[in-house]
Amino acid sequence: MNALRNTLKTTVLLAGLAGVLVVVGGLFGRGGALIGLGLGLLLVGGSYWFSDKLAIRAAGAVPVSERQMPEYYAIVRELADKAAIPMPKLYVSPDPQPNAFATGRSPRHAAVAVNQGMLPPNFSWDELRGVLAHELGHVANRDILVGSVAAALAVGITYLAQMLQFAALFGGFGRSDDDERQNPIALLATIILAPLAAMLLQMALSRGREYGADRYGARLVGDGEPLARALAKLEVGARRVPSHVDPAHAQAYIVNPLSGRHLTFKSLFMTHPPTEDRIRRLRAREWQHA
Repeated sequence: MNALRNTLKTTVLLAGLAGVLVVVGGLFGRGGALIGLGLGLLLVGGSYWFSDKLAIRAAGAVPVSERQMPEYYAIVRELADKAAIPMPKLYVSPDPQPNAFATGRSPRHAAVAVNQGMLPPNFSWDELRGVLAHELGHVANRDILVGSVAAALAVGITYLAQMLQFAALFGGFGRSDDDERQNPIALLATIILAPLAAMLLQMALSRGREYGADRYGARLVGDGEPLARALAKLEVGARRVPSHVDPAHAQAYIVNPLSGRHLTFKSLFMTHPPTEDRIRRLRAREWQHA
C-alpha cells in the first residue's frame, strides 16, 4: 500500500511540475509556454531516470566492492533477503559526518550509501545494521522514489530560477511586442519562490516517512535498540561535524545533515522529525504494534 501511495505521489509531483513550468513559461511572452513545456519534460524525465546518480554525485560517494567491505555486504545482503528486495548497490561517502541515505527510482535500481564517519570503530556493526535496515525500509516502501525525484526537482527548479535571474539581469528576455505583458512581479516571484517551494515540497514529503522506515527497520532486525543507539550517536555527530550536503538532498539522510550548519531560515530545512521522539518510539517498542 505504501509503495502504491508513493508511486502515485511521484506521478502527481512530476505532472504538477510540468504544468507549473508551462504556466510560468507563458508569463514571458509568445512561445514561452512551449519553452516551459520543453523544460518541464526535460526536467521531469531527468528527475525520474537520473535522480539516484545526482544524489550519489552530490554526496561524493564511491562504489565499494565486497572484497573491500565484506561486513557491509554481508549485512545488507542478509537484510535484503529478509525484506524480499533485490540487493542494492553499495557506496561510501568520504564525508566525516556520521550519516547514511538510500536513493533510486525502484527497489531494482536502488543504492545505499554510508558516510565514512559512521563506519567502525565510530559505530558498531550492530548499530550499522539498524541504520541499514532503516534505509532498506525506504527502499521497500519506495520512499526513495519520492525523495529522489523531489530532490532532483528541487535542484532543477533552483537552477532554472538562477537562469531566469541571470537572463533578467542582462536583458536576456529581449524586447518584443509582448513586453508589456511581461510582469516583473511574476518574474521576481518565480526567481524567489520557486526554490523555496521546491524545498518546502521535499520537507512535506520526508518527515512522516522516517517514522515508517524506523518501524520497518526495527521489525526487520527484530529489535529497535540498535537503531535507537545509532540515532542518538548520529544526532550528536551531525551537530558536531558540519556537512556540506546540498540542502536539496538533506531529506534523503537518516538524520538531518544540516544540523551543524549555520543557515539563514534554518527551520525551513528541518526535514526530519525530532530524533529524540524517534528514539522514544523505538524503545517503547511501538514498532511491534503499529
